Amino acid sequence: MMPSTAVLSKYRIVVLIPCCNEASTIGIVVASFRRALPSASIYVYDNNSRDDTCRVAATAGAIVRREPLQGKGEVVRRMFSDIEADIYLLVDGDNTYDASAAPELIGELIDRQVDCVSAVRVAIDKSAYRTGHQFGNWIFTKLVGTIFGHRTADLFTGYRVFSRRFVKSFPALSSGFEIEAEITIHALELRVLMADVPTRYAARPEGSVSKLNSYIDGFRILRTIAVLIKEERPFQFFGAVAIVLMLAAFVIFLPVFTEYLATGLVRRFPTAILCVGLTLAAGISFACGLVLDTVTRGRREMKRLLFLHHPVPSHLADEPHAIRIEQRAS
Repeated sequence: MMPSTAVLSKYRIVVLIPCCNEASTIGIVVASFRRALPSASIYVYDNNSRDDTCRVAATAGAIVRREPLQGKGEVVRRMFSDIEADIYLLVDGDNTYDASAAPELIGELIDRQVDCVSAVRVAIDKSAYRTGHQFGNWIFTKLVGTIFGHRTADLFTGYRVFSRRFVKSFPALSSGFEIEAEITIHALELRVLMADVPTRYAARPEGSVSKLNSYIDGFRILRTIAVLIKEERPFQFFGAVAIVLMLAAFVIFLPVFTEYLATGLVRRFPTAILCVGLTLAAGISFACGLVLDTVTRGRREMKRLLFLHHPVPSHLADEPHAIRIEQRAS
């Protein structure tokens, strides 16, 4: 549901825009979100731009700050730690996302009482969302969904709305574009309420150049997902390693065992020793998985407690809304 301007003005809403060399688009983005959310504060964090991004953003009415550490993850970490608000809207500064959908995204957060709303990209032309990027997003989304849960359709969207308690409990360990995957996995691990809203996605305007390197950043994203699987699902991770080692040991040992049955002798001592080593390594890996799974459970409980430590956002504690829910229940 689209909330009215009067309803939105009750909350401290901030629009956070990480930028690097977006002088050709940032002015339009700031102006668009100013029209869509008149009561919101708009922050542009410049990430070592070599053009007029800062000047254009300031002229358009944004609050401009700088983050010297290069990478979108570094900027998001700084934004989340610096800014105090009730509702946070994070969006890229390349003018590809639909600013007019912002009230709907925030309305979803308020009306459904969720902590993370993702704008699922719906390309309005073929050049907006290249086939390779769509396929890569689909693969990574399915991979993360299989391991952590299928609760979002767009893993890498750069257009999201968060509650305060989500932002203030998010560790933001990534440095680059893999921050999008980290946000999603953090939400899935905490089991916070999430929602998707289909939103128009346009091509970059002429003169705007993407900073995403499909292969390098794709590898970094895959590495981040692998690390998060190891950290958050250690039993599955080390259990899979143990299974692979045991299968390797079995395949290598089979000829040795066959020869032993036929001759009663073990002539391939190096092979037999290798099999024993692989079997021991499999056992150690399995034991590590069990131990680390206990440790991870404790870490997960602490993260959940940190999430709950922050006050319930004002939009979730809105008394009239609670009354409406009670009336519907009765």
